[in-house]
Parts: sequence; structure tokens; C-alpha cells
Amino acid sequence: MDWQEETEKRVAKGVALFKQGYNCSQSVTLAFADWYGVPEDMMAHLSASFGGGMGRMRETCGTASGMFMLAGLQVGGEYPNQNLKAENYRVVQRLAAMFREETGSLICRELLRGYVKDISTNPTPDARTDEYYKKRPCVRMVELAIRTYMQYLKDDTED
Repeated sequence: MDWQEETEKRVAKGVALFKQGYNCSQSVTLAFADWYGVPEDMMAHLSASFGGGMGRMRETCGTASGMFMLAGLQVGGEYPNQNLKAENYRVVQRLAAMFREETGSLICRELLRGYVKDISTNPTPDARTDEYYKKRPCVRMVELAIRTYMQYLKDDTED
């Protein structure tokens, strides 16, 4: 597999999904729905609640949450299983560290600071306009989360 080409394809898909109106978490997870054989409508519903830092509460970044959901699909086995749970947590912590190294935080409100004056937790999402995309780092976070996850997959297959 050409990892660079595959990464660029998935980044383009995730960014396009975000610009179509999907939330940040959905944009990351839907970029991998085919990878895991999960129907897109199911993936969209499973990841819907994690946008805007978990229901627009501005907590854990939705793109990071999307990566963590994908990790649950990547770490195979049958639950309940303590070893499987521990392996999943190791992967999540690794992805979190990679993401945090690039951004300085996993927290939505911290990632928005400096871009958005009023970091609202009102449950009504902002309209997606050209101005919206100019003032938010969310597209960049979608791209970064997908690149980070692809790097994890590449590293995992090479180990």
C-alpha cells in the first residue's frame, strides 16, 4: 500500500465531509468507514455525539474522539477481555500523545482559543459559512487527526 497516497485520499474525504456539514468527529470516523466495513449511516450516528468537544460542550476535541473510536475498531478481539481493554487504552493514549504533541491540547475550547471570541456551548451549531471556516481550526484538526491515525496504522503494520 502507498501510505502517502492513502493518507491524502482519506484527508481529502474527511475535509470534504466536514465542509458538507458533518461534525468534526463524524468527518474523521466516516473517512475510515470503508476501512472497517462499517456502513456510513451507522458510523455517522455512532460519532454524532462527539462533535464540538462532546455535544458542543467544548471538552475533548471531536477529531480526537473520532480517532479513539477508530482505535476500538482496530484493536480486535472479543470483549469482555482485560488484555484487549489494556491494549485499546495503550492505543488511545498513544494517539492522544501524538495529537497533543501537534496541538498542545486535546480540549476543544483550548484549541478554539485565539480563533473564536465567544466559545459557546449552546447546543445549536453555528452556520457553516466562509467566515465560519476562516475563524476555526476545525478543518485543520480533522486533517491532523486523520494524518495521525494513518501514521498509527502505518507504524502498527510495520511493527
